[in-house]
Amino acid sequence: MNVAHAPEELERAERAVAIGTFDGVHRGHRAAIAAAAETGLRCTVVTFDPHPRLVLGYDVQLLTTLRRRLELLDDAGADDVLVLRFTDELSRLEPEEFVAEILAPIGTNAVVAAETFRFGRGRKGDVSLLRGLGLDVVDVPPVAGVSSSRIRELLAGGEMREAAGLLGRPHELEGTVVSGDQRGGTLGFPTANLAVAPRLLVPAFGIYAGAALAGRAAVSIGVNPHYGGSERRIEAFLLDFEGDLYGQELRIELWERLRDERAFESEEDLVRQIALDVEATRAADRPG
Repeated sequence: MNVAHAPEELERAERAVAIGTFDGVHRGHRAAIAAAAETGLRCTVVTFDPHPRLVLGYDVQLLTTLRRRLELLDDAGADDVLVLRFTDELSRLEPEEFVAEILAPIGTNAVVAAETFRFGRGRKGDVSLLRGLGLDVVDVPPVAGVSSSRIRELLAGGEMREAAGLLGRPHELEGTVVSGDQRGGTLGFPTANLAVAPRLLVPAFGIYAGAALAGRAAVSIGVNPHYGGSERRIEAFLLDFEGDLYGQELRIELWERLRDERAFESEEDLVRQIALDVEATRAADRPG
């Protein structure tokens, strides 16, 4: 898959183009990419970074980093991805200007879009305008119940299996392994302390079953109330793994929320519960 950051970086070719932020590359996004591929034209995705809502002054928690989004778009079958830097200037392009300056130079023949698709300044552009400008429109009905906003809601509630059903895979966290309090090792469960990008969505506090580095992982998200913590930590105990991960990039799948985090009567009770969490992690099934 080719990745470009300006229209002139892509050769002109007959293209079917899907346009959007594609945060999460969920089942609805994949349906649009599949429809583009089925045209027989060059399957092309036009996407934006940073997220348009951030530039327009709204807050949004991201389901994926840009790097992971590109990997997922590749997996979904895109031939080319044009990543446009979303700026105030880009947001002010009239729909006709967007077509003339972005879509036409790369040779767009068709745009994959649902009837509800909107683009350009004030969201004034629609499929009728695209057709009026001589572009074919490949209709892709929305996948019922699937949206990035709905997935965010589910993750905020710790409903991992439901979110995975919409994503088509488990939700992931990725970041750099940094030094933590190093209590896990003294308890017999050494953990990797993960620092994630500020805008990346972290699910509800709790203990999770998941996976990392092709093995299973029991993951704690929260403030570690047993030790009176106040700063959010993401700590993963990688089952059956030995090695030094400090400074390395790590991606963790979250399969299932096992329980709330809480303080215990004693450290012995804490260790006993962690052992139960590890067994539950071994028994967990990968969703999606």
